[in-house]
Amino acid sequence: MEKIPPIAKIYEAYSCIADNRIKLNEKDAIVTSSNFEKEYTIKWKDNIYTSNDNATFWQGYPGYPVIAVLFMQEKLKYNKEIINLFKNINWHDLNNKYKRNYDKAIDEVLTNIDYDINIIKKETLKIYEKLKNLDIEIKRKL
Repeated sequence: MEKIPPIAKIYEAYSCIADNRIKLNEKDAIVTSSNFEKEYTIKWKDNIYTSNDNATFWQGYPGYPVIAVLFMQEKLKYNKEIINLFKNINWHDLNNKYKRNYDKAIDEVLTNIDYDINIIKKETLKIYEKLKNLDIEIKRKL
């Protein structure tokens, strides 16, 4: 992978999975945003992925919709207990509140979760390392 996303995108993907905001098909998926105002289309062929979410399309790294697809395709493994801690989080509002300072948004979420934060961070870092080493390509079009 050429460009690596901020680790925050993994947390956002957790919420996507926890909230069942993803509809996975054979060659594409539809992901609904955390505020339920937008839908993103993710497509793939072999190891090439495209998506119309801002991060993937404009920044060239896998945004949370692509990462959620990678979870669903089991290219990235996740801890179901941890995923379920991230239900009903409006990342759109949090990211706006903190002016795209993703670390501050994550900190707010983690302080409101009744679970060992170190375990969550360790698990997420493990997933992040696997994501960095995945043999995938992000393109604007297939």
